[in-house]
Amino acid sequence: MRLSEAVVTYLRLKGDGKGITFHRAAERACGYVIDTCGDKPLTSYTKADANAFRDALIARGMAGSSITWVFGTVRSVINFAGNEEGIELMNLFGKVYYDRSAGVSDRQPVPVEAIHAVQAECYRLDDEMRWLVALVADTGMRIAEAAGLLCEDIVQDADGNYTARITLHPWRRLKTAGSAREVPLVGSVRWAAGRLLEAQDGTAFAFPRYNKTDTTNANAASAGLNKWLKAYVPKGTTMHSFRHSMRDRLRAVECPADIVAKSAVGKPRASVTVTGKATL
Repeated sequence: MRLSEAVVTYLRLKGDGKGITFHRAAERACGYVIDTCGDKPLTSYTKADANAFRDALIARGMAGSSITWVFGTVRSVINFAGNEEGIELMNLFGKVYYDRSAGVSDRQPVPVEAIHAVQAECYRLDDEMRWLVALVADTGMRIAEAAGLLCEDIVQDADGNYTARITLHPWRRLKTAGSAREVPLVGSVRWAAGRLLEAQDGTAFAFPRYNKTDTTNANAASAGLNKWLKAYVPKGTTMHSFRHSMRDRLRAVECPADIVAKSAVGKPRASVTVTGKATL
């Protein structure tokens, strides 16, 4: 079995029901190997091949974290296909040295004053993109989680309080099993939720512009919003930085450490939202 055939086997058996990004990841990672070392039988790859592959990824300018992701995907494909075919092999892509911290910079949180400035602009512009910014800024949701919401995922109780239900959808997978949760919407997020529901025009999606295909286009959302965000936040911060900000804001009000950790990574029953600088 050659590596290209291993990819086909891997995707045929493990890719059923997975998003297009899962398929592209396997094809891209193993395509890098084939470009560098050739499309060989799985048992024919050598330690020199694995090292040459590493050097090729570094030459592409990949950060250490990206190289780790690519190697992990290649290992998974080879191990899975080899096991399916009953091939005994030593996966030489499993023990390759490289600097995993190379090119990796610490992600900075958005300062609270910058968050307030961003929220003010969201109120002023009052459109779909700014509703998405507000939804992320005061909850720490991932962009994909917010962009893939259905209108029915935003629930209002008898007291007028909103909650967003983050659940698995065919068009938007969750990063981890623990990411399924209910997030209370207060502050700028409450305003955004209300505006979203008011603007509902019959479509099921809260953000239809990012759900025109069978997969939520979180990359388009991230690129567009990050471009707009640059004028209001410090250099080096992005939409994802709001997740780091939420962790810091929870710590600032002496929120228990276990709740801080759970709310930042998205575990059940730990969706705490902070508005302002010192209010839970």
